Order: sequence, then structure tokens, then C-alpha cells
Amino acid sequence: MRIIPAIDIIDGKCVRLSKGDYDTKKIYNENPLEVAKEFEAYGIMHLHLVDLDGAKSKHIVNHKVLEQIASQTGLQIDFGGGLKTDDDLRIAFESGAKQITGGSIAVKDSDTFIGWIEKHGADKIILGADAMDEKVAVSGWQEESKELLFPFIQGYQEKGITYVICTDISKDGMLEGPSFELYKHILDQTNDLKLIASGGISTFDELPKLAEMGCEGTIIGKAIYENRISLKQLESYILSNG
Repeated sequence: MRIIPAIDIIDGKCVRLSKGDYDTKKIYNENPLEVAKEFEAYGIMHLHLVDLDGAKSKHIVNHKVLEQIASQTGLQIDFGGGLKTDDDLRIAFESGAKQITGGSIAVKDSDTFIGWIEKHGADKIILGADAMDEKVAVSGWQEESKELLFPFIQGYQEKGITYVICTDISKDGMLEGPSFELYKHILDQTNDLKLIASGGISTFDELPKLAEMGCEGTIIGKAIYENRISLKQLESYILSNG
């Protein structure tokens, strides 16, 4: 299972929110590049970079931060937040993203999102299926859509999607543990899905459990920043599972 730390960006700074609420913003570092370099120093190879300004303004904003991290580290970055147009996508890939995550766009403009899968291939496009009570949430979680989570994922699998990041919003940033039941349910109902668990990771012991269930990756945010899980522990995990 891939270990994927998260860096969320507001005003070019590394922040975390709770349940996607911008009013709960806590700044952890003024310099995201420093944070990324520290991750890399502990053997981490992947990074989930979220442009929260982009999610709010509905177009890419923090591509300079992406470019900085991509050009000054060897991290494989998946980038999301506010990607709405082919131009946003072009900027993200030109700035060094290896993969992009589309969430709201997949709900609100499926033609464009399907076009991205066809043009760039399933290895480069991740479906962001963020859920509240098994309904898909959009626009930086500011709205709930009418899309039900399981048919939404299955529908996009039929269109070629293989990577899905699923965040249970009620768990995100709360440090109360991830949605094991939800992930089990998704994996039971799908075949060959590369499911990336996100939201609620709070202790190191949860990681082997997610791996055992069949998650392809897990995104860890606040647990790292609040020192609930140390980079040393993650380094050991990566080395022993490499």
C-alpha cells in the first residue's frame, strides 16, 4: 500500500482543515516545499497536493507551489482542487503533476471528465469520490450532490477509471480513525479498483489494517502534522513493505 502524505494549500501555505470547513484552517508551515522535502528525506515517494484556493475559486490557483515541489523533489504528485477546464489540466501537468484528481467536475461536467480519461489515460486521472452519508460532495465539500457514492464509482469504472480517492468527510481532519466499513463496502462492490483511503487516519496501527483490506494507497494529513504518526514510522513501514 502506498503511503501518500497530504499538503493542502491556502495562500501558498501548508494548512489543514476539519471536515473541509475553511473556518477551521490551521497553518502548519509557511513553506510547503520544506514540508515536501522532509517527507522525501524519510523515503516517502508520493504526495497528495490540494489547491484549496482552487477548489473555492473553481480554477487552478496554486500551480506555482506544485511547480516548486515537482522541480525540487522527486515526489510523484497527484494534484487536485478546482480543476475544471482542459486549460487547468494542461497547467497542472505542465507544472509537474503526475496525476490529477477530479471531484466536482466528475459530478457536474462528466463529458469533460470522461474526455480527460480518454485523452490522458486512466493512470493519470483519479476520481475524487468524497462522501457524506454515502452521497457525493462537491465544490470543496461546500455542497452535497444527489449522486450516490457506489453507482457513481461503478459508473466511472465503466468509463475506464481505475484510481479512486474516497474521503468520508465526517472523518476528515477529526483524528478519529478512517471509514473502514465504507472502504470494505466499496472494495466488495467493485473489481480491480485502486482505492485510496483518505480522511480520519489517526494512528499508525490503522495503516496495516487498510492494506489488508485491499486499499492501494492511503492519504495521511493531520496525523502527521499533529505528530500522531511519525515520519520515522512511515519510513519503517515503506522499507518493510518495499
